[in-house]
Amino acid sequence: MSPEPARHVPVLPREVITLLDPKPGETWVDATVGAGGHTRLIADRVTPAGRVIGLDQDPTMLERAGSRLDGLRVTLVHANFDQLAGALNSVGVTEIDGLLADLGFASDQMDAADRGLSFQHDGPLDMRLDPTSGETATDLVARLSEYDLAKVFYEYGEERRSRRVARKIVEMRKQTPIRTTGQLADLVRGCVPREKGRHFDPATRVFQALRIAVNDELGSLDRLLAQLPRVVKPGGRVGIISFHSLEDRRVKRGFQDRSVWEPVTKKPAQAGEAEVRDNPRSRSAKLRVARRLTCPVPTP
Repeated sequence: MSPEPARHVPVLPREVITLLDPKPGETWVDATVGAGGHTRLIADRVTPAGRVIGLDQDPTMLERAGSRLDGLRVTLVHANFDQLAGALNSVGVTEIDGLLADLGFASDQMDAADRGLSFQHDGPLDMRLDPTSGETATDLVARLSEYDLAKVFYEYGEERRSRRVARKIVEMRKQTPIRTTGQLADLVRGCVPREKGRHFDPATRVFQALRIAVNDELGSLDRLLAQLPRVVKPGGRVGIISFHSLEDRRVKRGFQDRSVWEPVTKKPAQAGEAEVRDNPRSRSAKLRVARRLTCPVPTP
């Protein structure tokens, strides 16, 4: 049975192509293929003489992206972007001319109730981006202590009422397991009041924090940033699209090493009014781009 067609619309498409400027004959990586929108944009510029290697830790998204990329010189690899060097080695590539990583999630993933990434649809409290491995959010909610839950919610979600939410979770799980997104969202809404004047669901920060913890998203980003100087050619370009301040701060700090990177964007590129109107999920997207300098990077 063939996969359903992808619904996701790539964010900042004009800015990605303008600032990264992929050229015919180059070798590029889309480190987060998703539905293949950005991959297609890059492949249209560099192929057929060039090549694109696409990574994604979600095998379902790789399958869906395949139809969009049919006929192009694109190699898809099931891997998280923190496995970049190994993934490149597996396809016989040692250096690349550029890389894009979109740290957001495809609409197809967010809208799938069985993935548990959103509280908009009740479903299993899973949250794994790679559904084939690792602990689920249900596992973490059941296993972590009250202190550790509060720490996750505060550090990864910047939730000011983290202790109250953690305490309520521990109380509830003594009575019944917390296994669905609806259960958790209702619990959080009972602890965190809605902010006046903002259309912001009180469960948002807790869900973000759990998703980051389940997928080790910040650790993965740090590992990607550490590998980039050794695989991107001098003069090569790297673009990373982040969606919240915890990611953006790491990207900004990584690109501030002036012995390795020359920033192309002094401030991150963001979606214009027209794109936000057509694609509301682009509202929080921030694209930072840097160019690899020619100096050698010491071997660790």
